[in-house]
Amino acid sequence: MEEATLDFYESLADYYHLIFEDWDRSIARQARALNSILANEISPGSLRILDCACGIGTQAIGFAKAGHQVVASDLSRAAVTRAEREADQRSLRIKFYISDMTSLAQIEESDFDVVAALDNALPHLSVDGVRKAAKAMGSKLSPGGLFLASTRDYDRLITERPTMEKPAFYGTEGERRIVHHVWDWIDESRYVIHFYITTQSGKIWTSRHFVSEYRCLLRDELSNALEWAGFRDIRWLMPEKSGFYQQIVLARKSA
Repeated sequence: MEEATLDFYESLADYYHLIFEDWDRSIARQARALNSILANEISPGSLRILDCACGIGTQAIGFAKAGHQVVASDLSRAAVTRAEREADQRSLRIKFYISDMTSLAQIEESDFDVVAALDNALPHLSVDGVRKAAKAMGSKLSPGGLFLASTRDYDRLITERPTMEKPAFYGTEGERRIVHHVWDWIDESRYVIHFYITTQSGKIWTSRHFVSEYRCLLRDELSNALEWAGFRDIRWLMPEKSGFYQQIVLARKSA
C-alpha cells in the first residue's frame, strides 16, 4: 500500500468516528447486518474472525460484542492504537496486530472461520495488490472458511464519475458537524478523494482535510482475483439484500 494511503489513515485515526452521526449506533447497526450474514453462511454461534482492515475498530468491536473471537489488524499504527483503546474501554478482548493485508505476515494465528476486509479497503490496492491480498487472506482461513469484503459499487460509479458526495450534517446549533467528500478523477478508473470534516464549537468552526487515492475495483476483477487465489462459490450481496451500507462479496476457501 502506498505511503500516501498510510498517511491518510494515520492522520484520520483520531477523527474517524466523526464521519458517523453516532459511532456506537453505527457499530451496532453494521454488526446486525454482518452477523446475520455469518449466521446464514456458517453458524449463529461464536466464530473465529480475522478483521484484516480494522481501522479504528468499527466492525471488529461489533463482532466482539456479538461474542465472536476476534483478531484484528491494520497497516496504520495510529488506527490500531485507537482501536485497542476503544476495545479496552468496552472491556472487549480483541488481539491486535499491525500488518499489511497483502501479506498478513505478522498474524500469528490461522485457520479462521472468517477473514474480513470491509469499508472499501481493497480499492486502495493495485491489480497485483488485490491478488496478493486475496492470497494472504486465504492463507489465514480454514478449509471452507468464509472471505467477506465490502466495497463501493464501482461498476456504477465508474460510469457516473461523481465529483462529490452529498454532505452529511450532524448535531445542533453550536455543536454542528459537516462531513463531505470531493472526488478528483485522475483517469478512467482512479480518483483522489478529498475528505472534509468541519466541526463547530460555539462560534468557532474548524475544518480538517484528508486526502487519499482509490481505484475502481470492479466486481469481475475482484471475483477473478478470488478465483485465482483458490476461492470458490463467489457471490455478491447488494445493500438492499444484506442491510449493509456497501456491496459485499462472499467466497469460500477451497477444501
